Amino acid sequence: MPDEDLHADASAPPIPFKPKATKGRGAVGNLQGRHEVLIREAIDDGWSQAQPGPDDDTVPPVKTLVMPETAKSILTHNSSPDVPFNISLNPYRGCEHGCIYCFARPTHSYLGLSPGLDFETRIFAKTNAPELLRQELAASSYVPEPIALGVNTDAYQPCERELTLTRRVLEVLHECNHPVALITKSSLIERDMDLLAPMAATRLAIAAVTITTLDPAIARTLEPRAAAPARRLRTIRTLTEAGIPVAVSIAPVIPFVTEPDLERVLDAAAEAGAIGASYIVLRLPWEVNPLFQQWLEAHFPERAQRVMNRLRDMRGGKEYEAAFGRRMKGEGVWADLIRQRFDKASARLGFGARARGFAEMDLSLFRRPLVVPSRRGARPEASGTQLDLF
Repeated sequence: MPDEDLHADASAPPIPFKPKATKGRGAVGNLQGRHEVLIREAIDDGWSQAQPGPDDDTVPPVKTLVMPETAKSILTHNSSPDVPFNISLNPYRGCEHGCIYCFARPTHSYLGLSPGLDFETRIFAKTNAPELLRQELAASSYVPEPIALGVNTDAYQPCERELTLTRRVLEVLHECNHPVALITKSSLIERDMDLLAPMAATRLAIAAVTITTLDPAIARTLEPRAAAPARRLRTIRTLTEAGIPVAVSIAPVIPFVTEPDLERVLDAAAEAGAIGASYIVLRLPWEVNPLFQQWLEAHFPERAQRVMNRLRDMRGGKEYEAAFGRRMKGEGVWADLIRQRFDKASARLGFGARARGFAEMDLSLFRRPLVVPSRRGARPEASGTQLDLF
């Protein structure tokens, strides 16, 4: 080969690897967090891959590691006008469901981990969550208001079956007659109906089940370890039959991917017993943006550009808009069209008239826990809780 040809090859720009799906995972790679000092980027140098075989279209499975964490506090307060609650509780950091669109993915960057595969394979369990909740509810300064459970990461993700942190948190709330609202993509919530049903009977519990699409093939790549859409519909029916008010959350609406299913999801949820509905247009904060675009290129390369162009149309030309009032629903012609479709379908199904929300929950029944366990074995009085006389 002539010297000039060798020189030309050496000076050619590197070719990035084509995104490949990871079996059973949402992210197609382990994108570095924005706080990392050194940036590493994979490129195809022509020598990195062996001759492709019949199973080389996917990356080998990645195992999940659940790590215990001792939290310092458990209730998170927010002042966002875009959400109907002020207090939330998340027993886990990271989520094995692997939803590629999850807005909580960037939080793993603060841990020195990737918002990509690390977020769904490196799970932190707040093992002292029930005890911390009991202490916070016992404080004389605590003023009760509904707690949203499982907002950032699903409180019923797979590891909850063994750890039962969510179950024990609900036991504390049940004991204290404290209102709670849950949102999940998992059928595991049915396990706790013995707690939720009596709470719902006294307006202390409501639930929402997220369904983005009815297409199981799309759901399998979009939210790979969550329950299948048909199973989530069955969960809505099961909870409804137990007397627990259930809404359907269509979050997110992804143009040209899940958006065509909008009315069908609402119809199916209503038939299953849902009495309310909400939706959120896809948000791409921080590292979620490149992760989602990698997912698009891996699973929907033929429509990736259309999806991103439509999102920019709804975000004022940007790929993400963080401003309150616009970040959840978007703006412009296409955002208005989605809003009109949702509103008309919801009105037809009677969701607005039957919905049960945070405002209808009863705060008057709250009672502080009688005893707060002390880490050092102190008597109840020493932990700041006064015992009842009767």
